[in-house]
Amino acid sequence: ILEDEDFAQEIQLHLSEVQQQEGHIRAQDIVDYVATPKVQERLGAKAKVISKWTVQWWLRKLDWRYGQKWNGMYIDGHERPDVVEYRNQFIQRWQEYEKRMFIYDNDGNIQYTPKGFPVAQAGRFCLILVTHDESTFYANDHCKTGWSHSSEKATPQPKGEGPSLMILDMLTSEWGRLQHGDNEARVIFKAGKNRDGYFSALDLLKQVEHSIDIFDDKTNGFATGLFMFNNAPSHQKQAPDALSARKMPKRPCQNWMHHKDGPRMRNSTFNSQSQEFYYCDNHPTMPGWFKGMETIIRER
Repeated sequence: ILEDEDFAQEIQLHLSEVQQQEGHIRAQDIVDYVATPKVQERLGAKAKVISKWTVQWWLRKLDWRYGQKWNGMYIDGHERPDVVEYRNQFIQRWQEYEKRMFIYDNDGNIQYTPKGFPVAQAGRFCLILVTHDESTFYANDHCKTGWSHSSEKATPQPKGEGPSLMILDMLTSEWGRLQHGDNEARVIFKAGKNRDGYFSALDLLKQVEHSIDIFDDKTNGFATGLFMFNNAPSHQKQAPDALSARKMPKRPCQNWMHHKDGPRMRNSTFNSQSQEFYYCDNHPTMPGWFKGMETIIRER
């Protein structure tokens, strides 16, 4: 039956539709498809009910393979014009940064020594890259493969990964871990509901502030630290009074704050002029109320 190219193409098209709708296909899908009156009439003298074993043979012949799906790389959006432009701007900025850095090879030997030129930070020409590193270790982490004697008996193994330990540190090419005397940037955090809780943006800010103090003490003002972080959600927290249109009510609202029990949203700037989002405290009818999105837009 598959020698009929038109019928084989119909099978391929049906498989593609099923995979798009369901996310996967089964041999039973083809059994049911072939059993439909429309397909039986299409086959004519060749019409018959087929088994799943036959369908599995058909699928192999049509270049379908059974097994676990491969984990592909997510690339959607990487080539968007705005993303490409941002990357190009970042590369240009990084090339300017590198002119002020010592560059080392894998053995720690200096490959490039920066040559001085005027910079905004008077007396701080040298730039040192400081990267933030996070690693999580679990109590039951261990190698699960190895040699064992045939006489050894199996022993019960602990279930699950066990309690975790987060190690957060600041790393540099010049000194390795960022530390000076007895002070170090490393934080050991016991994550968990009944332990230290969960590492938040506030915890990160405390670590960064402490790391800057260590950096200043270590360099004594001869270098500028370039602190670099990845794009983790905890690194994207905005200030409590940051501008945001999320959950902003349309009409005036009393006691509205962007965050529960948080401060008022800061003033905005439009056409180089400051715009307040809250009525003044001596307003005749709505003292201190949030103006609402409609009023804010009308004022612009």
